[in-house]
Amino acid sequence: MQNYIYLITPFIAWLICGLTKFAINCLKERRLAFDLIGYGGMPSNHSAIVSSMASLIAFKEGINSPAFGVALTLAFIVMLDANSLRKQIGEHAVAINQLDNYQTINLRERIGHTKLEICMGVLLGTCIGYTLGSA
Repeated sequence: MQNYIYLITPFIAWLICGLTKFAINCLKERRLAFDLIGYGGMPSNHSAIVSSMASLIAFKEGINSPAFGVALTLAFIVMLDANSLRKQIGEHAVAINQLDNYQTINLRERIGHTKLEICMGVLLGTCIGYTLGSA
C-alpha cells in the first residue's frame, strides 16, 4: 500500500467525506437525500481531498519539501474558491430561480461552502492524511 499511498489518499478522502456528507444530509432531512449529492454541504469534499494530500506530504516528507508548498498552495486556492466564487454562484442561482417562474429546470443553489464546512473538510482530510501517512 505504501507504493500507492499518494495515489489512493485523495480517493479515500473523497469517499469518506462523501459518505459523511450523505449521512449528515440524511439525518438533517430525515430521509435518503440522494438529491443532495453534489456540491455544497457539510463537510467540504474539495477541502478534504486537497487537505488529505497536503497533510500526507507534510507527515511523510516534511513541511520544508517543495511538494508540500505546492500542495498547500493548491489547497488554499481550492478553499478560497469554495468560499467565495462558488458561494456567490449559488447566491446568483437563488436569485435567478426566483426571477424565472417559467423555467422548467431550476439552477442548483447549493454550490459553495461556509467557512465551517471548509474547516470540517480540512479537519477530516488532515486526519485521513495523518492516518494513511503513519500506517
